[in-house]
Amino acid sequence: MSIRHALLALLTEGSKYGLQLRQEFEARTGEVWPLNVGQVYTTLQRLEREGLVESDERDGAQRRFRITAGGERELDTWLRTPPDATAPPRDELVIKVQVAVRMPGVDVREILQVHRRRLVEEMQRYTHLKADADPEDIALGLVVDAELFRLESVVRWLDAADARLHRLPATATTGVAPSDRARPAGPATDAPAESAPAREEARR
Repeated sequence: MSIRHALLALLTEGSKYGLQLRQEFEARTGEVWPLNVGQVYTTLQRLEREGLVESDERDGAQRRFRITAGGERELDTWLRTPPDATAPPRDELVIKVQVAVRMPGVDVREILQVHRRRLVEEMQRYTHLKADADPEDIALGLVVDAELFRLESVVRWLDAADARLHRLPATATTGVAPSDRARPAGPATDAPAESAPAREEARR
């Protein structure tokens, strides 16, 4: 996420203090992406050196920052530039599964279920957050919807990976006996029912 561009966007509303920018950023994202004050001021100083923001230099007073014409152009360019999708990101979960497949004695399907349960819990948390949010809070709604869709896509990938591993011979899946792999995965088999409300809520 581009913190610098988020701060520039907030400054299009008028000049603001660093602490004010931090508070407004967190409020508008439902505190999903917390910032510390040091991170905000470090970013503002970098933006000021680049000529994208300017501030009031007052002794003993808190500095107010405002966006410059260069900052407005930078923000407009960023908004209109699609993110780089030419190469897939190095997703940590995908790498973990790829590594586990090659490790002897590791039950890969059990690892998939561990991650699946955690993701379903996160989906439920965001569903509750969405239900409790003010319907007029569009910014928060967009953030929560994005996270629900993202988490759902990861759960679907885990399900696809589990189905792919289930079709492999036992020797190709870390030495798990076929009889073990044919049995349901215990409590994790209830996960699809748990995630259904979150998926339904995300589609609304």
